[in-house]
Amino acid sequence: MLHVRRMEPFYTKKEGNRLKLVFAYQYFSITKEDELYHFVPVEGKEIIINLNNLQIENLSEVFVFQKGSRFIRLPLYQLLTISNIHDHLELIYDSLELSKEKGKTEQFTSTNKEVVDLITQLEKDNKLRLIDQALAVRDENLFITLTHKL
Repeated sequence: MLHVRRMEPFYTKKEGNRLKLVFAYQYFSITKEDELYHFVPVEGKEIIINLNNLQIENLSEVFVFQKGSRFIRLPLYQLLTISNIHDHLELIYDSLELSKEKGKTEQFTSTNKEVVDLITQLEKDNKLRLIDQALAVRDENLFITLTHKL
């Protein structure tokens, strides 16, 4: 059995309901019989995942791994059946979901900051309006109280 040692996409790209994981040198390696083979992008270099059903769409893609002058050519469907690649794909997917959730949280936080800034500005404008009103009715005590709060 093969064991995926390292699997990090060089980059990911979302196109509609598909997620493309593109791999490059040194980002993907496997062990076979305690020998380490590194991915070489000679043939296939990407995994396409349908985000609606989380199924891999390009099962016939052939990945090539190299150790010295020896090569292993594996179609993706075979790699999926004889290795632990599912564990790595799950970690990649989970990390992408976490980053998406983090983005939503940051967006919400920035929206909250904008609301707080707006309320602060409205309160300041209201105090200035009350000071103008105190001056208009010549209420010296209200004027002094409001100016000390600024």
